[in-house]
Amino acid sequence: MDGGGRLARSPRSPRQQIGLMDAVLGAAAGLRARLRPARSAAKSPRNVRDEHSPRLIAFVERLPRRAGLMATLLLLAGSAGLGIVKGGHLEAFLTSLSDTRNALANSAGFRITSVAINGRKQLSQDEVLAIGGVNGRSSLLFLDAAAVREKLKADPWISDATVLKLYPGQLRIDITERAPFALWQHDGRLFVISEDGAVLQNYVPDRLLKLPLVVGKGAATRARDFLTLLARYPQVRAVTKAAIFVGERRWNLLLNDGLDVRLPENDVSNALASLSNLDKDEHLFSKDIVAIDLRLPDRLIVQLSDEAAKAREDALKKKEPKKKVGDA
Repeated sequence: MDGGGRLARSPRSPRQQIGLMDAVLGAAAGLRARLRPARSAAKSPRNVRDEHSPRLIAFVERLPRRAGLMATLLLLAGSAGLGIVKGGHLEAFLTSLSDTRNALANSAGFRITSVAINGRKQLSQDEVLAIGGVNGRSSLLFLDAAAVREKLKADPWISDATVLKLYPGQLRIDITERAPFALWQHDGRLFVISEDGAVLQNYVPDRLLKLPLVVGKGAATRARDFLTLLARYPQVRAVTKAAIFVGERRWNLLLNDGLDVRLPENDVSNALASLSNLDKDEHLFSKDIVAIDLRLPDRLIVQLSDEAAKAREDALKKKEPKKKVGDA
């Protein structure tokens, strides 16, 4: 030990130092020679993973210091979103979000101040706006004109629609309405239908009670063709109460006085023409009969009421010749 209490290093001679340096250099050269073949050979998957690990670590080290905070916020937002969906509050949340942004847009001067609706006949302005999803909270800025148009076209009363936004606060809606064409009775229920058979509504207001009535399965889609044909014979049409579709094949007519007219499946036009002529010439509809069968092409079958049948039977009996005395 030296005088300071430290281990004293023995001085080395220059020759010893040179020998030690040669040994270190020799060991390094040997290690380099061993590693050179491994570098020239193909890299194994393990070596590739070993090289990627430092890259991943370097990438993580280069991330901003606030990345952890951002990840935490994203995790909290995802958890909140999952809770909203699982709890069934998604629709209420989206409505609240939409109301908030609309309120901001309205305060910025994009409130809907005037609405023009063209083409409506059966629907009121409030009904059209309600169908399109436009209300007092809606703003023109965030109103989706294409979505409003699709909602309007989805309503059975509206066949087509156009929606225009005129900034800063005007909304214009042009619609093409389906016209009520007939009443359709099916399974004990009454519907208002259009010409193409679309059900417009499942209740009948008083103003539509005079529409033609068709009854039976499939009658709605076949009503236009048959009622158009029936209109060519006003003598018959005027006394028809309902057209009944039988077996989805043919029509019967129920007249105002309860008379049942059975039409054929084919050649309906000729049957209606014959029926019209018989009423003009013979006053057929005013006679005491309950049914007229026109299903056979070569004959007309008339069914009398019970009273009329009995009266006819009695009349025939009176017309029978009396037997003379002595006749066998």
